[in-house]
Formats: sequence, structure tokens, C-alpha cells
Amino acid sequence: MGFVASEDPVVKMMGVGLATAVIVDATIVRMVLVPSTMALMGDPNWWLPKWLDRLLPHLDLEGES
Repeated sequence: MGFVASEDPVVKMMGVGLATAVIVDATIVRMVLVPSTMALMGDPNWWLPKWLDRLLPHLDLEGES
């Protein structure tokens, strides 16, 4: 919102647009859509393909293995 105080109308529009995009992303997407889709998908939400499991490193952070 710091750009809104500028004299240039293009900079003002960019500031308002950026602030609106951040607010929409933070509220609608991250607080509504992501949790609801995770709740609807359930366990398949945490499914990791086997080919990706082979590519990712296996870390032993607390000596579990």
C-alpha cells in the first residue's frame, strides 16, 4: 500500500493491484481453498509417487531408522 501515496497514477494502480492480490491470496486461497481441498482429499493428499520418492533424499533427522 506504500505505492498508493505516489503522485503517478500508474504506480498507484500497481500498488492497489498488488495489495489486492496479496489480500486475496492470503484470505481466499490460503485460508479457504487449500484447507478445504485438503480435507476433501483426505489421505491421498499426502500420497508421494514412487518415482519421486526415489529421487528425493532420505533424511534421518532424529535417528528414527
